[in-house]
Amino acid sequence: MTDQPQPLILASSSPFRRELLAKLRLSFQHHSPDIDESARPGETPTELVLRLARDKAAALAEAHPDALIIGSDQVAVIDGEVLGKPGDHDTAVAQLRHASGRTVQFLTGLCLLNSRTGRHQSGCERFTVHFRQLRDHQIERYIELEQPFNCAGSFKSEGLGIVLFKALEGRDPNALVGLPLIMLTDFLAAEGVALP
Repeated sequence: MTDQPQPLILASSSPFRRELLAKLRLSFQHHSPDIDESARPGETPTELVLRLARDKAAALAEAHPDALIIGSDQVAVIDGEVLGKPGDHDTAVAQLRHASGRTVQFLTGLCLLNSRTGRHQSGCERFTVHFRQLRDHQIERYIELEQPFNCAGSFKSEGLGIVLFKALEGRDPNALVGLPLIMLTDFLAAEGVALP
């Protein structure tokens, strides 16, 4: 056993998650995990994000056998239907039309894996977004300006996405962007990480 602090690895290619983790002023690396993010038959949205967060962290464990590895995954849910990343313009338009005037639950799964010990901590942070009534020209203009094709539910709350909402509910606004920092600081503290 070494007294050196374990490296902290973010299992994500998301620049938004990197920006959030940087808020904690801890040194970290980031690597993109290569996993299949498809839902399994009968899997609930909560089960999906928890499994994918764990899978993302586990995907980097072999290459980083003495690290604390953070995995996170997010989906948007309307009436039990999962809205993932749209990937293209037409899907983004359809998702935002579907969300217009409705309440959307954002579920963010988080896992902290200690690859030295095999211990993992995981949880799901919920955040509720109440969308304004959106007109087609607003949706088109928003998509043109933000290009939210790699964002669950087709919006970026850290950017212009905020104009799409009439109210937000949740304990950690960072979860809406994709990394629940309140939960993560609890997990890190349980692993003995000294936070500033």
